[in-house]
Amino acid sequence: MSLLRTYRQPKVFGLVVVVALVAGALLGVLARQADLDWLSTTLDTIGSIFADLLQVTVLPLVFTAIVLGIASLRGLGGARTAARLGGKTVLWFATTSLIAVLIGIAVGRVVDPGKGVSLQPDKATVDKLASRDHGSWLDIIENLVPSNLFSAFADGKILQVVVISLAVGMAAYTLGDRAEPFVRFNRVVFDLVQKVLGWIIRLAPLGVLGLIGHAFATYGNQFVRPLLSLIVAVYVGTLLVLFVVYPLLLRFVGRVSPVLFFRKAWTALQFAFVSRSSGATLPLSRQTAVNLGVDPGYASFAVPLGTTTKMDGCAAVYPAVATIFIANLFGIHLGIGDYVLIVVVAVFGAIATAGVTGWFTMLTLTLSTLDLPPAVIATGIAVIYGIDPILDMMRTATNVAGQIAIPTWIARTEGLLDDEVLHSHTAPPLLEPEPVREPVRA
Repeated sequence: MSLLRTYRQPKVFGLVVVVALVAGALLGVLARQADLDWLSTTLDTIGSIFADLLQVTVLPLVFTAIVLGIASLRGLGGARTAARLGGKTVLWFATTSLIAVLIGIAVGRVVDPGKGVSLQPDKATVDKLASRDHGSWLDIIENLVPSNLFSAFADGKILQVVVISLAVGMAAYTLGDRAEPFVRFNRVVFDLVQKVLGWIIRLAPLGVLGLIGHAFATYGNQFVRPLLSLIVAVYVGTLLVLFVVYPLLLRFVGRVSPVLFFRKAWTALQFAFVSRSSGATLPLSRQTAVNLGVDPGYASFAVPLGTTTKMDGCAAVYPAVATIFIANLFGIHLGIGDYVLIVVVAVFGAIATAGVTGWFTMLTLTLSTLDLPPAVIATGIAVIYGIDPILDMMRTATNVAGQIAIPTWIARTEGLLDDEVLHSHTAPPLLEPEPVREPVRA
């Protein structure tokens, strides 16, 4: 067996990623303790290049996946069935967001992160974050429609790309056979991007070494120690969603073994953890859903939609816990009405998380809705900013788990889950993503 083939084995690849994670942390600590600027710069460059490579694939993946997903719904029973599937998917997205944000609030109240903590973030970081566009309901509405078709892609406006994708996909669905050449073209593009992403995935150990190493080199442990309560609260909240909420729903709604689910989904969750990108994990997530027996047509619709709008880690648990932390940090009392607003934002504002800066938009949207002073918002986020990579890994893994699990149990309720595929052995969708399979037409 060649070295490359051995490296691509899931267990070997996973071990290499873990080694890279530990090595990155050690190199980061070394760079900070020994004041090695060249090492810190090198780690930053490696991590940045990996992140940029991943982001290059996100927009074409999202566009082609949503277009193909909607077009594939033609094979599932017509417009009425497609509308029912879409409505049920969105309803379950909202339901699990509600559960997740309630868990986030409960954990935040128990752990009480930020209580007694006194930190002064770097002024440059505060100024940098204060100058960024904060989330607001009006901004979400205004950003739905691009000024022109190409600017959405050129400027990386993923929310606008989602809207365009939905419109184009519905048009292709309506045109039927006349749109088939366009659908075939999108399928080819999707397969090409998946192939390129497969090559990028092989660099994941280098990427995580750079990302983690730079985080430790930049912030060391002087921020990690005081913020340990926040880290614990976020991880406890997301782990409860990941290993309690989803398994219960899979067992009792989807009649799917949680053990089987995690065995087949582990590769996608692992990559989501190290890459911190739901969009880059999309091909792995979609193929994982198919490996779990979900009809390929429905998986191609629901998983991409979830990738851009369904984020229980970033949009529900995290904003709830972080808001409690920031309120404690500044001695601000949160009343019942404030907690209700946190829930409302989590359930109805998840679409604001679409994109690279989703966590920032969602958190600022939550804090702004509570009418906290701008100075408090900027300073509070600046305090958290230093440990964001640590938090983001677990948030993203939770996001991706929901993006796979929800279509799985919905497929069961709609008779779109193939038990033979579910219980059969399938290769992990790791370094060689499979092309989109055509749904069987009636």
